[in-house]
Amino acid sequence: MKPETVEFLTAGLRPLSCRSCGTCVLVKKNSMQHTSIQWTSDASRSCPVFAEQKASGAQTALLDTCGNLSESIEIALKDGLLEVPE
Repeated sequence: MKPETVEFLTAGLRPLSCRSCGTCVLVKKNSMQHTSIQWTSDASRSCPVFAEQKASGAQTALLDTCGNLSESIEIALKDGLLEVPE
């Protein structure tokens, strides 16, 4: 991968742990509506919500995130740990 592609894909990502299960992901708020999430581990092994979905036969690749992680991101935003670019 070209260096500029890597920079585009990773710039601004910040580590964030889910307040519910502790799973660490990389997060970037691109706007109030758009959040980029990079999983740093196998979500179906580290996140109980994804594990439950996988156990029930659901396709976890189609899940963006879980409600607990979304809530953790919102709290981090309110606490100033994440920023939304102008």
